[in-house]
Amino acid sequence: MAEAIAERTAAAVPGSDGAPLLVVRGLNAWYGESHVLHGVDFDVIGGEVVTLLGRNGAGKTTTLRSIMGMVPRRQGSVLFEGAETIGLASNRIAQRGIAYCPEERGIFASLDVEENLLLPPVVRDGGLSVDEIYALFPNLRERRGSQGTKLSGGEQQMLAIGRILRTGARMLLLDEPTEGLAPVIVQQIGRTIARLKASGFTILLVEQNFRFAATVADRHYVIEHGRVADMIRNDQLDANMNKLHDYLGV
Repeated sequence: MAEAIAERTAAAVPGSDGAPLLVVRGLNAWYGESHVLHGVDFDVIGGEVVTLLGRNGAGKTTTLRSIMGMVPRRQGSVLFEGAETIGLASNRIAQRGIAYCPEERGIFASLDVEENLLLPPVVRDGGLSVDEIYALFPNLRERRGSQGTKLSGGEQQMLAIGRILRTGARMLLLDEPTEGLAPVIVQQIGRTIARLKASGFTILLVEQNFRFAATVADRHYVIEHGRVADMIRNDQLDANMNKLHDYLGV
């Protein structure tokens, strides 16, 4: 199943040859009078898992929401597959192939698992079928008739990710997918991200837990005061651990 998805995805995704799929330059964002992002710059190559690390309030979630056009005001440049998206509404950005999974997950508690999976619109060709999502998340197949309120935190997170996989998106923006989950569930989410990467998806991940991020990511951008303060490759984490502790205050 993963091999078939990977073949389909690789054929559909510009940037899977090592070129940047997402290019963010000079990204500024405001909530009312509050200037939150101050010229964010970074790239994500097709097929990568990249994390945004930083302290609470640094601007990580706002960066994801700005990429999706979900902030009241933004300026700068956000190129996806070589096309500018900064002037597009969030639904048009989704149609280009980017999907956002918020920290609060956004599932419908009154609907069962399968109804939640069938609800999101397919905005682009190539989305996964419900059976393909069940193959990625066997727990969801077992709970397909259970309401959202009856799911564990980990199952809710799997369902939230599964919902965006149906849309046809090839770049996934995941906001704090391990927040509040037990260690064993965090490990399951890590394996899921690894499977998605192996299947050809590109993932931009906001994460507070850099120890978890180190198990899934290729590179890490450190966000500090609304700017990118540093970029650290995953194979260079050990050499930069003191600096990372200073950035994150851990």
